[in-house]
Amino acid sequence: MQGVFFRQSTVEQARGLGLTGWVCNRADGSVEGVAQGAPEALEKLRHWLQRGPPQAQVSAVEWVPVEAEPEMKRFVIHR
Repeated sequence: MQGVFFRQSTVEQARGLGLTGWVCNRADGSVEGVAQGAPEALEKLRHWLQRGPPQAQVSAVEWVPVEAEPEMKRFVIHR
């Protein structure tokens, strides 16, 4: 869901949890991201994503393990 500061709110949540990665809008209006860090922090982000920021309407969260990207130094909005 775009227009409710979803990406920026995700960045704030992820950074607060000490995660690295990125988040971006997709052409179909969905949001995509990659996060890496401690398993407990990833689980906390996963739970937050299921509701998102105020006024967000999250219809689904797909959580898929991927290979780590060592060059990621912080969590950012990917354009």
